[in-house]
Amino acid sequence: MLVDRFLLASRGFEHHLRAVPPGGWHAPTPCAEWDVRALVNHMTRGNLNYIGLLRGASREEFRARRDEDALGDDPVAAFTGSVRACAAAFAEEGALERVVDYPPGKLTGRRALAVRTTDSTVHTWDLARALGTDEALDPGLVAWIDEDYDAIFAGLTMSSQVFAEPPPAAPGASRQDRLLTRFGRDPRRAG
Repeated sequence: MLVDRFLLASRGFEHHLRAVPPGGWHAPTPCAEWDVRALVNHMTRGNLNYIGLLRGASREEFRARRDEDALGDDPVAAFTGSVRACAAAFAEEGALERVVDYPPGKLTGRRALAVRTTDSTVHTWDLARALGTDEALDPGLVAWIDEDYDAIFAGLTMSSQVFAEPPPAAPGASRQDRLLTRFGRDPRRAG
């Protein structure tokens, strides 16, 4: 089930990735430090780094490889290959119970995959916003992240290290918009 959620989130990202126009790789994203190519590299490298964690890599090794180019000349193939490899690694016997040395804190493979799926979902919105395409996220993923947020991120120091200070949610905001504000995004701001 968890691997299926990860694959669903990754398909959402891939859908937008396949729509990047030839001149769109340097478009800005809601992640101030990244253009589209850097965002796609973050997602691809992230998948590969999670495999490393499952294989015993340390948080220091994870951080050291975070910005290495993983896209080469074919970003779509690099991303889709990383998704398949990451899903296969998490599907291995015992992977979900294994404790990994994730940078914000040690956690089980099960929780690491939940964090990875959440990251994939939120960055799908970032990519859609950067491209000016449909920003609707899978409602099942949004509901799951919203309902399980505390369990997914319990004990991790994510907010201070990764996410911007969340803007206040607009009155009457959708569940997706409320979730995005938890991750420092402002869905009301024009792309």
